[in-house]
Amino acid sequence: MLNIAEDICSMTNFKRRTSEVVRRLRRTGRAVVLTTNGKADVVVQDAVSYQKLLDRLQVYENRKGAIESEAGLPDDSIV
Repeated sequence: MLNIAEDICSMTNFKRRTSEVVRRLRRTGRAVVLTTNGKADVVVQDAVSYQKLLDRLQVYENRKGAIESEAGLPDDSIV
């Protein structure tokens, strides 16, 4: 979950303190939102947390597909 007090960082500050931010990413497993001119621009996340996110998304999509299939709903992947 995003912690607004800790997980938002300006692009300039990220460039100055990259190793510190990367250590925090690895330690907390939380993504950091990088801002440019005060607006959200990029999200940075450590590889382990990103892989967990992808795995959870895959499980969700598999369950959703199974539920839709059982209900006779059309497959979203068909164009």
